[in-house]
Amino acid sequence: MKFGVVIFPGSNCDEDIIYVLDKILGQQVVRLWHKDHDLQGADFIILPGGFSFGDYLRSGAIARFSPIMQEVIKFAGNGGKVMGICNGFQILVEAGLLPGALLHNENRKFICRNIFLKPQTNNSLLTSQADLNEALKIPIAHGEGNYFADAETLKAINDNDQVLFRYCDEMGNVTADANPNGSLENIAGVCNAGRNVFGLMPHPERAADILVGNQDGLVLFESILSLANA
Repeated sequence: MKFGVVIFPGSNCDEDIIYVLDKILGQQVVRLWHKDHDLQGADFIILPGGFSFGDYLRSGAIARFSPIMQEVIKFAGNGGKVMGICNGFQILVEAGLLPGALLHNENRKFICRNIFLKPQTNNSLLTSQADLNEALKIPIAHGEGNYFADAETLKAINDNDQVLFRYCDEMGNVTADANPNGSLENIAGVCNAGRNVFGLMPHPERAADILVGNQDGLVLFESILSLANA
């Protein structure tokens, strides 16, 4: 499978993603600069975390207008698979490819620590192999990860099984105390109605190598590969 990793000025998790895909999972990866107009035949596009364009205006608001995003939007519109992690999630929301908005964390502080994440569905390319009863320990690192949607949108994404992950405690209980940033209904990740665009705030690529003592994030990448190769 060929992955394309989009790199914006300020991206800082691109090499982490590339390492996991290339060195751990043995997949072909190409780097896509934000000014490119060619996705180089990638089967799956990833927008990594970081601080694209310094997070000026709003996180992802400027990156959304990078030339390559026009290609990403067309790719997604044709059913192509796209995933955004952290800043990448923010960019996808700004581009209208995912529902809702990502606001400043409720405590108005940047949060960088491990949290627990509970997969909500197996009906997605990203979570097909996940155990819905198991809490995953995954790092977060963001200042604007507070997921918000109006009542109509929130009802739609719940009714359509578009919520991929919710913040939980170590035992998998979805509680207010386990919510690190104030996200509505503890939502940590969603997909679009077409189930081909995915976004999440936690960083699975930072929990995918035995050398860092945590491989909980690998299940997301393994889910992608299992369905893509089926």
